[in-house]
Amino acid sequence: MPDTLTADISGPEMMANLREIARWVKLSGTAEEREALGFIEGRMRDYGFRTNVLLHDAFISLPGRAGVLVDGRPVTAITQSFSQSSPPGGLSGVPVYIGHGSEADFAGRDLRGRILLMEGMATPATAQRATRAGAAGHLHISHHEHIHEMCISPVWGSPGASTLAGMPATVVCSVNNADGGAIRDALAAGAQPVVTLNAEVDTGWRRTPILVADLDGPGGAEDAFVLLSGHHDTWYFGVMDNGSANAGMMEVARLCALHRARMKRGLRVCFWSGHSHGRYSGSAWYADSHWDELDRRCVAHVNVDSLGGVGATVLSNTASMAELHHLAAEAVTQQTNQPYKGKRKNRSSDDSFVGIGIPSMFGSISEQAAKHEAARNALGWWWHTPHDLIDKVDEANQVRDARVLGQAVWRLLSDAVLPLDHAAMAQTLLDELAPLQGALDGRFPVAPLAAAAARLKETATAVMQRAPAASPGAVAAVNAALMRVSRALVPADYAGGERFLHPHALPMPDWAVLQPIRDMAATTPGSDAGKFAAVDALRARNRLAFALREAQAALDEAAAALG
Repeated sequence: MPDTLTADISGPEMMANLREIARWVKLSGTAEEREALGFIEGRMRDYGFRTNVLLHDAFISLPGRAGVLVDGRPVTAITQSFSQSSPPGGLSGVPVYIGHGSEADFAGRDLRGRILLMEGMATPATAQRATRAGAAGHLHISHHEHIHEMCISPVWGSPGASTLAGMPATVVCSVNNADGGAIRDALAAGAQPVVTLNAEVDTGWRRTPILVADLDGPGGAEDAFVLLSGHHDTWYFGVMDNGSANAGMMEVARLCALHRARMKRGLRVCFWSGHSHGRYSGSAWYADSHWDELDRRCVAHVNVDSLGGVGATVLSNTASMAELHHLAAEAVTQQTNQPYKGKRKNRSSDDSFVGIGIPSMFGSISEQAAKHEAARNALGWWWHTPHDLIDKVDEANQVRDARVLGQAVWRLLSDAVLPLDHAAMAQTLLDELAPLQGALDGRFPVAPLAAAAARLKETATAVMQRAPAASPGAVAAVNAALMRVSRALVPADYAGGERFLHPHALPMPDWAVLQPIRDMAATTPGSDAGKFAAVDALRARNRLAFALREAQAALDEAAAALG
């Protein structure tokens, strides 16, 4: 990133934009959201971008009034997005306390028709377990005095006919720690408190907007591009989450436009709706409806969430896929002097493009120095509450985070050869295969996969070392090959090898394509369970072997182009 561009990131410019964004409550599909998006669109046009607002149908859930009674006494509560509405008169019963709602907490218990009492924020995983257990509802105990809005659907994006059955079927409310703890303690003491859940939810199809802003590369409107994105919809005013990210995106976009003569590819900036109230419905729809274009043209996805929070001084943990780890490390260390550890990208933050095979980085960039012990939240106690107002954004932290963001985006825009470290990704695969080789020795052929991954790493390392000296005539061929490697490997790692569907918004194992092989390794040799598992393991092996073959062929082409 040019030093002048880094230095020119303007705190006053971002805070002025943020004060405007902070004027609106931006619930997905509402008139207020469209009005706020209109302000951003105008700014992006001023910065030199071509803009377009796409409207599409999305399945959105806006929580309404919540009323929780404990033995007839009202307590403060909220309804969670994608809860079911309660029946007339509410849903009543003596709750069953099930700890944190883990798989072990549910195991072996008949919970049909019951109201469950759980520790912690409502999540897609706990909602899925409760629905599968046949529970009627669940009440969540916040870790502290504040209650956090949450979207509990595990279905990524709007549900289709094939995924509709996976939607939550329970009434879900949350209460603060004191009120929830009192119910828990009463149950532990042998009392039988009757809890009544009254929940109103407005769930259905709504027209929601996506703002797309383009700055073309030197090849014009069909050039390859970097996707910079963040959600625009919010809980309440949502000034940090996600107004500060929107302001940071706008500032990086403004400065990139000033240096566009040095860009090697285009920049596309997308502001999503449906993140908070539709389980990433906007980015998921965009991935599905623009699949071919994204497959052909998008080199990487940089996602941004919750920049510049007060007290957010730790940047060493921001996430990246393995092939972009070095870019994140460079940006963090150079802009903050903090060592970069990084972490794996998880199933969050509108990362709707893993099936296509687009490598991604970031999401939130900074986090709290000491996570609030009660909240257990790296983004601050105010996250997803009415307290997320402009006083929760620190201008100096906003500038710092925008500089990290800008440096990574600029490298992706301005490097002649795409800075994708596929050798690092191959190493993560080798790390996953190593224990399986020992566990399945003599039972299943893991060694050929490891050999293919090792060869891939060797070739990728050679290509990366030689790339800076690539001739102008070789650059296009090398970049096309590097994108093909991503298209082969990213879905194997993050989507189980599936390129056209979205995995659920639930934790996924590293190199998800390997899970059937891991499952086989956990069985007893010679058992029926092992033989059943072997059927799926063979198919998983074939899927991974094909991905490695495709990636190797692309790298061989890149090596040949480099001469």
